[in-house]
Amino acid sequence: MDDDLAKAVKKYIKDMPSFSITVAKVLDVCNNSQSSPSDLNRVISLDPVLVAKVLRLINSAYDGLARPVTNLVRAIIMLGINTVKNIALSTAILVKMAADNTPGFSMDEFWRHSFCTGIAARLIAKKRHIENSQVEEYYTAGLLHDIGKIPACAVKADEYLEAMELAGREHIDLYQAEERVLKFDHCAAGKIIVDAWRLEGAIGDVIKYHHCCLKYEGPYRDILYTVALANRFSSVMEIGFSGNRYPGPLAPEILEYLALGEDIFRELGSAVKKEIEEASIFLKL
Repeated sequence: MDDDLAKAVKKYIKDMPSFSITVAKVLDVCNNSQSSPSDLNRVISLDPVLVAKVLRLINSAYDGLARPVTNLVRAIIMLGINTVKNIALSTAILVKMAADNTPGFSMDEFWRHSFCTGIAARLIAKKRHIENSQVEEYYTAGLLHDIGKIPACAVKADEYLEAMELAGREHIDLYQAEERVLKFDHCAAGKIIVDAWRLEGAIGDVIKYHHCCLKYEGPYRDILYTVALANRFSSVMEIGFSGNRYPGPLAPEILEYLALGEDIFRELGSAVKKEIEEASIFLKL
């Protein structure tokens, strides 16, 4: 990415509103290994929107309970601090991005693709018996994997449309068309968001590496490979639209690592509709 383009993307991101004080504090508390559910409760209880989302998720995830969970500390303990952090982070980013009217994209379709990828990642993780305490991070990484497309399209709208047309005309993956037309791809733009918003860990790594998985040498390969498969599912099944009509095949190493084949797509398709309804908690009370 040339310097002028990098500056334009950075300015676009910088001009967006900062995270709310509540969300910033939630992230600080969650990133402190000494924090307890009570510490998190003191912060979340000041934000009625966040309280509602946490309680809605716990009562949706555990719908067999004798009575609804209304105690916030209990909900945090049952969900786990990492899941609550992901709720806060996802909510904040979705509010930022959904406010944009970006040329070239139907934001409804873009977020439908993003939701589908997150949901599929969660279902794959469950099928592979990932611990329940970790599953929500797979969802969040899938949900946010393509956020680099938003600033990329916003600062280079005409060129981005040209890249989408090139991808459709030559039946190539969109990130390859981005590189040819824009000289960078949405993973590079996503890296700027990751750095600006300090999205450390699995979520940031997925945003940066989901189209070059085999180059990744970090500790979150399981989440990265899972999101790569989930992303392909969303594109192949045409659930939502993120500009990528002809996704390239996954590297065999990814499917071998996950011990899954694309025949899982039939199984996922029947479950995604139900899961999308659960995911709607991130957009409304």
